Amino acid sequence: MRDAAELLTTEGLSLRPWRPDDAPAVRRAFAPAEMARQVGRPVTTTAEASEWIADREDERKAGSGYTWAVVRGGAALGSVAVTSVDHVHNTGWVSYWTTETARGTGVAAAGLRVLARWAFGGLGLHRLELGHRTNNPASCTVAVRAGFAVEGIERNKLRYGDVRYDVERHARLATDDVNFD
Repeated sequence: MRDAAELLTTEGLSLRPWRPDDAPAVRRAFAPAEMARQVGRPVTTTAEASEWIADREDERKAGSGYTWAVVRGGAALGSVAVTSVDHVHNTGWVSYWTTETARGTGVAAAGLRVLARWAFGGLGLHRLELGHRTNNPASCTVAVRAGFAVEGIERNKLRYGDVRYDVERHARLATDDVNFD
């Protein structure tokens, strides 16, 4: 298994593991209510952001997850990850987010394309999956632009507070044509 120190996109972005000095950027990224709701735990202080980063490093060391900061000019603009890595079935779960200022700029899709190629080559995975709420068309756009095909709807999959959401599932295989462009 190859764990690269840095991955590069054709759009001038780099992917690198999150570092302790990124804690202020993580704290700012999780400040909006939408992001705070999805992270599943508070990340409102620099100490909590540091814990989030340490947890990502623990996953990397265990071989169960690989979370990358998407960076341009030294500034972290977002995150892409493959987690729940299953080496028996060679699958992984993909997630992504961007800072408010980077939304709609192609950062997430560019990061996902590079992450997928690395996961297929470096980790030897065959299938990557992701899901997004059906009321989040921007996330769907990212998934499609990154070469993840729509597979179907999972009804009432997520619950935030008292509200349940349907999730659209996407996947990308190592054998998909998009990997050979």
